[in-house]
Amino acid sequence: MPQIPEKVNELTVGQLSARSGAAVSALHFYEAKGLIKSRRTSGNQRRYSRDALRRVAFVRAAQRVGIPLLTIREALAQLPEERTPTREDWARLSEAWRSELDARIKQLGRLRDHLTDCIGCGCLSLESCVLSNPDDVFGQRLTGSRL
Repeated sequence: MPQIPEKVNELTVGQLSARSGAAVSALHFYEAKGLIKSRRTSGNQRRYSRDALRRVAFVRAAQRVGIPLLTIREALAQLPEERTPTREDWARLSEAWRSELDARIKQLGRLRDHLTDCIGCGCLSLESCVLSNPDDVFGQRLTGSRL
């Protein structure tokens, strides 16, 4: 892995890619979505501050646990500009995601447990199928034909 001298305060997109493990195209995408920022040189080349390394790591960790990019951007917007996210930042922000993740885990467990039933019968009944109608959501909101 290429080392960046301590006195270098800005990284090229290639250096950021090599250090973070994110593809250059992913970095451009993150920038377009407002997750990281760069400045342009007089030659129109992107330069990223060193804190972009930690921000990219933050984004990738959040994505691995299933957090949507919009939610990640909102979380990063709570941090001061030009400051590397800290362990405390991650702990505070990820705590807000815990209940959402717990709900997803519960739903995935139900789907996993009932997947064989649906394959076995093949009906995908709107009245009882947890895949088509989880928690009878349609029955709580509507009467009559559901879909």
